[in-house]
Amino acid sequence: MKKAMVLLLIFLFGTLSAQQQSDNQVDAAGKKHGPWKGYYETSKRVKYEGAFDHGKETGIFKFYDDTKAHVMIATRDFTKGNGAYTIFYDQKGNKVSEGNVVNKQYEGEWKYYHEASPVVMTIEFYKAGKLSGARKTFYKSGKIAEEENYVNGIREGAYKKYTESGIVLEEVTYKKGQPDGIAIYRDSDGNLASKGPYVNGLKKGVWEFYKGGKFEKKEKYPLRRKFAKTVPKPVED
Repeated sequence: MKKAMVLLLIFLFGTLSAQQQSDNQVDAAGKKHGPWKGYYETSKRVKYEGAFDHGKETGIFKFYDDTKAHVMIATRDFTKGNGAYTIFYDQKGNKVSEGNVVNKQYEGEWKYYHEASPVVMTIEFYKAGKLSGARKTFYKSGKIAEEENYVNGIREGAYKKYTESGIVLEEVTYKKGQPDGIAIYRDSDGNLASKGPYVNGLKKGVWEFYKGGKFEKKEKYPLRRKFAKTVPKPVED
């Protein structure tokens, strides 16, 4: 009986040793090949695990936080064509965001989720790591909250902001990242609050202001400051 146990232990330790030796290997050219694990420098906990094919990531990589719980906080899937489809998780396993990474840059559609919820909060698009195209933000109910557009990472074109009931609170046009053109603002009841032109991000020209939807006043921008006249003090002898 004891002899059988000894043989079993030898077999198990031998298998474990062989497995450890098979990790973190390189090919003849010095490139990573086969199963690999990366470790946090101080804690020595596993930081990631995955496999390489002669220096190229393959299959699915898993990434972990540096805590005793050792929670998986991200995955990178290299089986879905170009790049790595990446998913980030919070400490409780809920999705935080997901999308494709190509050459270490965001590419294509990315989704972001409301905290601890499967409901999508934001959908946006990237080209070579820069926002490009429509970007939409949603309430937890799924109703649209904001709509905007980006070109090469800069906000460009129409921007709209909504209440959860669908009222358009803001309508602003952007050029090169700055408000430029006629802008309209409404209160939460849908009543007009103000409207007027922007030029290069600054209010310019005549702006109209309303209260409860009724016209209140006009102001011309840039505003001119009024200075009070002062009487000079007499010079004493």
